[in-house]
Amino acid sequence: MTKNRFNIKDYSGFNWIGFYTLYTKETKRFLNVGTQTLVAPAVTTLLFYGIFSIALGRDNLTINTISFNEFLAPGLICMAILQNSFANTSSSILISKVQGNIVDILMPPLSHTELTFAFVLGGITRGILVGILVGLTIYFFVPIKIYNLFIIIFFAVFSAFFLSLLGVFCGVWSQKFDHMAAITNFIITPLTFLSGTFYSISRLPDFWQGLAIYNPFFYMIDGFRYGFLGIKDGNLNVGISILVIGNLILIFCCMLIFKKGYRLKS
Repeated sequence: MTKNRFNIKDYSGFNWIGFYTLYTKETKRFLNVGTQTLVAPAVTTLLFYGIFSIALGRDNLTINTISFNEFLAPGLICMAILQNSFANTSSSILISKVQGNIVDILMPPLSHTELTFAFVLGGITRGILVGILVGLTIYFFVPIKIYNLFIIIFFAVFSAFFLSLLGVFCGVWSQKFDHMAAITNFIITPLTFLSGTFYSISRLPDFWQGLAIYNPFFYMIDGFRYGFLGIKDGNLNVGISILVIGNLILIFCCMLIFKKGYRLKS
């Protein structure tokens, strides 16, 4: 008997070809409409920058000896990464369910591990690309300094990972667009806006400061900003721990729902 040279699984049992194919499909899905998925978020983020730094006349305001414009830029970049990582995975899965072609993803020989990481990597790719585009654009208006490149990369990738996993979970849970709109409008957007993106939580009253430290998005924004400016409002180690533990929990949950076929096979 001749050995099949085209076995899609290698000695590790991981379907690399299938994984790469699904990742490529997820990437091309948003690249084909790049004006909507990449350029539009960058323009929206720049509008926020213009409103808060120019229209409100805060260009002379300083936060911890850092000008408000410099303080604002990293937060906006990270916010764009978070929102677009979540949007990519959640919309992909929900649209496939609504259109009835989710079966085209579930039928190929892809394990729950391969499905999870292919979707998530697609979300990370979009989030990071939007973040880079926003950063390059903002650089024309305010000089962006780098204090610790490793911290920047860590919080950018792990935050995008977290939101991509959350998008997978919410996409599977949602049964119609109204469900996803509710999650985006009442959970994701408020948490990102109230995470210290536009302000330092040190300026908040004690009650609201205490409330802010329970927002995981705060640690993502705060850690990412620390990588650029070297200033932080929270505990960097707590933020790293939340991202690592949170990602591990969400990986387990997403792999489990793909394995069980929760709201996918019925």
